[in-house]
Amino acid sequence: MVCLYCSSPTQVVNSRHQKRTNDIWRRRKCVACKSIFTSIEKAELSGSLMVANQDGKLKPFSRDTLFIAVYESCRHRPAAIADATALTQIITTNLLRHTKTGTIEINTICATTHTILQRFDKVAATMYRAYHPNQFTS
Repeated sequence: MVCLYCSSPTQVVNSRHQKRTNDIWRRRKCVACKSIFTSIEKAELSGSLMVANQDGKLKPFSRDTLFIAVYESCRHRPAAIADATALTQIITTNLLRHTKTGTIEINTICATTHTILQRFDKVAATMYRAYHPNQFTS
Protein backbone atom coordinates (compact mmCIF):
# COMPACT_ATOMS: atom_id res chain seq x y z
CA MET A 1 0.00 0.00 0.00
CA VAL A 2 1.18 3.51 -0.69
CA CYS A 3 1.18 6.48 1.69
CA LEU A 4 -1.96 8.61 1.74
CA TYR A 5 0.12 11.79 1.89
CA CYS A 6 3.13 11.32 -0.39
CA SER A 7 2.35 8.09 -2.35
CA SER A 8 5.55 6.38 -1.21
CA PRO A 9 5.65 2.74 -0.09
CA THR A 10 4.57 1.89 3.45
CA GLN A 11 5.49 -0.78 5.98
CA VAL A 12 3.12 -2.62 8.29
CA VAL A 13 4.04 -1.75 11.88
CA ASN A 14 1.21 -3.60 13.65
CA SER A 15 -1.50 -5.98 12.47
CA ARG A 16 -4.51 -7.55 14.18
CA HIS A 17 -7.22 -9.92 13.00
CA GLN A 18 -10.75 -8.75 13.84
CA LYS A 19 -12.62 -11.91 14.80
CA ARG A 20 -16.15 -10.49 14.65
CA THR A 21 -15.91 -8.93 11.21
CA ASN A 22 -13.21 -11.16 9.71
CA ASP A 23 -11.19 -8.05 8.77
CA ILE A 24 -7.53 -7.26 9.32
CA TRP A 25 -6.59 -4.01 11.02
CA ARG A 26 -3.14 -2.68 10.11
CA ARG A 27 -1.06 0.22 11.36
CA ARG A 28 1.17 1.48 8.54
CA LYS A 29 4.18 3.79 8.46
CA CYS A 30 5.43 5.62 5.39
CA VAL A 31 9.03 4.90 4.43
CA ALA A 32 9.59 8.42 3.07
CA CYS A 33 7.59 10.95 5.13
CA LYS A 34 7.25 8.76 8.28
CA SER A 35 3.52 9.45 8.63
CA ILE A 36 1.45 6.77 10.37
CA PHE A 37 -2.08 5.73 9.40
CA THR A 38 -4.47 2.82 9.81
CA SER A 39 -5.91 0.56 7.12
CA ILE A 40 -8.49 -2.19 7.25
CA GLU A 41 -8.46 -5.14 4.85
CA LYS A 42 -11.75 -6.82 3.95
CA ALA A 43 -12.47 -9.71 1.65
CA GLU A 44 -14.25 -8.77 -1.57
CA LEU A 45 -17.29 -11.01 -1.26
CA SER A 46 -18.82 -10.26 -4.66
CA GLY A 47 -15.82 -11.89 -6.32
CA SER A 48 -15.52 -14.88 -4.01
CA LEU A 49 -19.03 -15.73 -2.81
CA MET A 50 -21.78 -16.87 -5.19
CA VAL A 51 -25.51 -17.08 -4.49
CA ALA A 52 -27.50 -20.02 -5.86
CA ASN A 53 -31.05 -18.96 -6.71
CA GLN A 54 -33.98 -21.37 -6.43
CA ASP A 55 -33.67 -22.17 -10.14
CA GLY A 56 -30.00 -23.10 -9.69
CA LYS A 57 -28.51 -20.05 -11.40
CA LEU A 58 -25.47 -18.50 -9.75
CA LYS A 59 -24.87 -14.80 -9.26
CA PRO A 60 -22.31 -12.85 -7.23
CA PHE A 61 -23.16 -12.04 -3.62
CA SER A 62 -24.07 -8.38 -3.14
CA ARG A 63 -23.71 -6.88 0.31
CA ASP A 64 -25.63 -3.85 -0.94
CA THR A 65 -28.66 -5.95 -1.92
CA LEU A 66 -28.66 -7.52 1.53
CA PHE A 67 -28.32 -4.10 3.17
CA ILE A 68 -31.28 -2.71 1.22
CA ALA A 69 -33.46 -5.67 2.19
CA VAL A 70 -32.52 -5.27 5.86
CA TYR A 71 -32.97 -1.49 5.72
CA GLU A 72 -36.44 -1.84 4.17
CA SER A 73 -37.38 -4.13 7.05
CA CYS A 74 -36.00 -1.71 9.66
CA ARG A 75 -37.44 1.52 8.23
CA HIS A 76 -39.75 1.92 11.21
CA ARG A 77 -36.81 2.22 13.60
CA PRO A 78 -35.40 5.64 14.56
CA ALA A 79 -31.83 4.67 13.61
CA ALA A 80 -32.70 2.50 10.61
CA ILE A 81 -29.49 3.08 8.65
CA ALA A 82 -27.20 2.38 11.61
CA ASP A 83 -29.23 -0.68 12.59
CA ALA A 84 -29.27 -2.02 9.02
CA THR A 85 -25.51 -1.49 8.68
CA ALA A 86 -24.74 -3.41 11.88
CA LEU A 87 -27.24 -6.16 11.10
CA THR A 88 -25.86 -6.59 7.57
CA GLN A 89 -22.38 -7.09 9.00
CA ILE A 90 -23.66 -9.68 11.49
CA ILE A 91 -25.63 -11.51 8.78
CA THR A 92 -22.67 -11.53 6.38
CA THR A 93 -20.36 -12.93 9.06
CA ASN A 94 -22.90 -15.67 9.84
CA LEU A 95 -23.36 -16.50 6.16
CA LEU A 96 -19.63 -17.04 5.69
CA ARG A 97 -19.82 -19.81 8.30
CA HIS A 98 -22.43 -21.65 6.17
CA THR A 99 -20.21 -22.15 3.15
CA LYS A 100 -17.04 -24.07 2.49
CA THR A 101 -17.31 -23.97 -1.29
CA GLY A 102 -17.99 -20.28 -1.93
CA THR A 103 -21.63 -20.92 -2.89
CA ILE A 104 -24.58 -20.23 -0.64
CA GLU A 105 -28.26 -20.94 -1.26
CA ILE A 106 -30.68 -18.01 -1.39
CA ASN A 107 -32.89 -19.84 1.13
CA THR A 108 -29.97 -19.94 3.58
CA ILE A 109 -29.48 -16.20 3.20
CA CYS A 110 -33.18 -15.54 3.83
CA ALA A 111 -33.39 -17.91 6.79
CA THR A 112 -30.25 -16.47 8.40
CA THR A 113 -31.44 -12.91 7.85
CA HIS A 114 -34.88 -13.70 9.26
CA THR A 115 -33.42 -15.42 12.34
CA ILE A 116 -31.12 -12.49 13.13
CA LEU A 117 -33.90 -9.96 12.55
CA GLN A 118 -36.22 -12.03 14.76
CA ARG A 119 -33.73 -11.74 17.63
CA PHE A 120 -33.28 -8.02 17.02
CA ASP A 121 -36.79 -6.77 16.21
CA LYS A 122 -39.83 -8.97 15.62
CA VAL A 123 -41.55 -6.30 13.50
CA ALA A 124 -38.50 -6.08 11.21
CA ALA A 125 -38.46 -9.88 10.89
CA THR A 126 -42.15 -9.93 9.98
CA MET A 127 -41.64 -7.20 7.39
CA TYR A 128 -38.63 -9.04 5.92
CA ARG A 129 -40.63 -12.22 5.56
CA ALA A 130 -43.48 -10.28 3.94
CA TYR A 131 -41.07 -8.71 1.41
CA HIS A 132 -39.54 -12.12 0.53
CA PRO A 133 -42.39 -14.66 0.65
CA ASN A 134 -41.06 -16.90 -2.14
CA GLN A 135 -37.60 -17.29 -0.63
CA PHE A 136 -38.65 -19.39 2.35
CA THR A 137 -38.98 -23.14 2.00
CA SER A 138 -41.62 -24.74 4.15
